[in-house]
Amino acid sequence: MQTADIAFPNIGIYISELPKGFTIGGFTIACYGIIMALSMMAGLWIVCVQAKRTGQKTETYIDFALYAIVFSLIGARLYYVAFSWDSYKNDLWQIFNTRGGGMALYGSVIAAIITAVVYCKVKRQNFFLLADTSVAGLVLGQIIGRYGNFFNREAFGEYTDNLFAMRLRVDQVNPSNITDLMREHMQTADGVSYIQVHPTFLYESLWNVIVLVLILVLTKKKKVNGEIFILYMVGYALGRVWIEGLRTDQLQIGATGIAVSQVLAGVIAVVGIGAWVIVRICLRKDHAEGL
Repeated sequence: MQTADIAFPNIGIYISELPKGFTIGGFTIACYGIIMALSMMAGLWIVCVQAKRTGQKTETYIDFALYAIVFSLIGARLYYVAFSWDSYKNDLWQIFNTRGGGMALYGSVIAAIITAVVYCKVKRQNFFLLADTSVAGLVLGQIIGRYGNFFNREAFGEYTDNLFAMRLRVDQVNPSNITDLMREHMQTADGVSYIQVHPTFLYESLWNVIVLVLILVLTKKKKVNGEIFILYMVGYALGRVWIEGLRTDQLQIGATGIAVSQVLAGVIAVVGIGAWVIVRICLRKDHAEGL
């Protein structure tokens, strides 16, 4: 077996060394942080592109982004802490230790939506227009941001030997995310042990590429404001229902064993589909009355 920090053996990809970060002047910079910064910049860029495509002022979205980015990061942290409370209740200062890991994507999405509602109320903007334009940036940020999980060797799924199976060094993985099935199929080469898992970061990233393409194609074909926002809700949530079920690091509801993000994704998908049906019915009614 060929050794590597990370490998996709069934498609012949081997990455011999992949650092989680690097040090400059005694200060360690995490690759995860760099990727998050890139995802935010890319997200803002495509939002401005969308704004220009639809005849809006880009300044509105740059202004909104200043608030959304800050509160999204806070939301991601609070969501994670809330559903991992046992790890923080005896040392509250660790809540602020973000360098130790612990951010949840759904928390950032929820915070971004709340921020948008407040922003639109204060600035007297149309929430659904702003949401339709902004979700392209949100989903592009998610596409890029998932590769932070790749560098961190986290957010992976159960053992698999499918085409895209990812092999990781055991000593670079959080032991709590290693299951009995992974241990049963563990391999060793040159004294180094490896597990082989579903690369759920890759699944979600590719799924979101499809969602982004749909958003870009359908933006100018929408009939009413809010349609693209609903498309994002349903598209992202459907993918998350499936992908979250594969992961071994799920945030769960107490001791139920139920993944909170999977339940939330299911609820969002149902609500989104219901909203889409209502919009379609209203459009048909308006069209019929117009005749």
